[in-house]
Amino acid sequence: MEGKTQETAAAMAGMCVRSARKWQSGPLPSETKQERWWRTRPDPFDGVWDEEIEPLLRDDPKGKLKATTIIEWLEEQHPGRFSASQLRTLQRRLQDWRALNGPDQEVYFPQDHPPGREAQFDFTHGNSLGVTIAGQPYPHLLFQLILSHSGWRYAEVAAGETFLALKQGLQNALWALGGVPEVVRSDNTSAATHEMKRSRGRALNDNYAALLDHYGVRSTRINPGKSHENGVAEHAHYRLKDAVDQALILRGSRDFHAADDYAGFVREMVERRNRLVRGKLEQEMAWLEPLPPAPMPEYANYQSKVRRWSTVQVAGRSYSVPSRLIGKVVQIRLYSDHLEVYYKGHLVERMERVRGDGEVNVNYRHVINSLVRKPGAFARYRFREQLFPTMQFRLTYDALREWRGERADVEYVRILHLAATTMEANVDSALSLLLEAGQPFDYGEVRELAEPKPPEAPVLVLSGKPDLKVYDGLLTVSMAGSEVCG
Repeated sequence: MEGKTQETAAAMAGMCVRSARKWQSGPLPSETKQERWWRTRPDPFDGVWDEEIEPLLRDDPKGKLKATTIIEWLEEQHPGRFSASQLRTLQRRLQDWRALNGPDQEVYFPQDHPPGREAQFDFTHGNSLGVTIAGQPYPHLLFQLILSHSGWRYAEVAAGETFLALKQGLQNALWALGGVPEVVRSDNTSAATHEMKRSRGRALNDNYAALLDHYGVRSTRINPGKSHENGVAEHAHYRLKDAVDQALILRGSRDFHAADDYAGFVREMVERRNRLVRGKLEQEMAWLEPLPPAPMPEYANYQSKVRRWSTVQVAGRSYSVPSRLIGKVVQIRLYSDHLEVYYKGHLVERMERVRGDGEVNVNYRHVINSLVRKPGAFARYRFREQLFPTMQFRLTYDALREWRGERADVEYVRILHLAATTMEANVDSALSLLLEAGQPFDYGEVRELAEPKPPEAPVLVLSGKPDLKVYDGLLTVSMAGSEVCG
């Protein structure tokens, strides 16, 4: 230390004066340390490494063979000589051998991203966030688009990785951004591409190609199985889910009243993070292309004739509609999360979209008037499981089957009709009370509890015959006042 004696400097450094003199005049201890190349104990793989292990490694050009597999194999070949305690030693030997003799590893090439050129998008599962809606698990995806240059991002909740979800997310992102990049990059999702049978490659499907043409943007895609080629989006997924997870911790609860509340929570969190890249975004905006005059419709159009069982078929799934439409042709707008049914331009029904092959969405209100006249059809109705609107209705039917046998179908259908013609919530509460009591009950008792009582008309009470002379006196006073004023 400059300006200090050797004794003072040694004391301040926490060492003795002798060590200080030695280090000042000679090399430091780290500079005298020599790399050790000799063994301190016998090689446990002596006699098997060259003869048995190396041939296995040379026959593994992709370097997939694991040390755990080799040690288990050695235990079988040489009983009593090898054990799992030597696994770490073998792992180091494999690492050193492959560094000197193993196959070449894949090289990653960092990319420069010019402003305005590229945006990447992708879907990612959000189930690991543990979000619930009204106490129920909420399986969902997150769609995300990121500008590769500035890092500006857009994210929204999606029910599935469908073309309509992609279309909605991409359009919402571009209109929220206020411009269009030159290229959008993605993986080979089936929502945007299809497999070509002859070449076994993938090409854009017609719907996605039309969407890109509408915005005048080109598409680039990664090679199958090479997710790192979409690295901006992949890294952004990690950062997004981590940020949402942290925000949920601060919120103190992962439960939301409705799905829209959670979607708004995600949007607000993303907007806060975008403030960090506001400066770079302002520079990039000058390089973006303008938006078209209007976005494309976010729905797909279908036309279907309502079948005799009061249902329509949409994209391989069945949906019920009001029975008055049986035999009529209706127009259907299929969105990413719901569908709307129109008859000659009039909206007649809006319902949640179902997912999965062969799934159905049957509203008991659409069929109950016919079913209450033919209750025998309930027992083997193909969509019977759709006619239990809440768990209380399901438990009630099971209890009625136990108490009344085949008569349960009649009783339950009448209870369901009561729910359709009054208030489902009132019937649900009545069923809960009756089930809790644990005694057999029927439709009449449910109606007694659930059906609203008609209001009672107030009784007019007369306190005697009115004396009209009082009003004559008032009239006389009024006329006298008028004469004075005149």
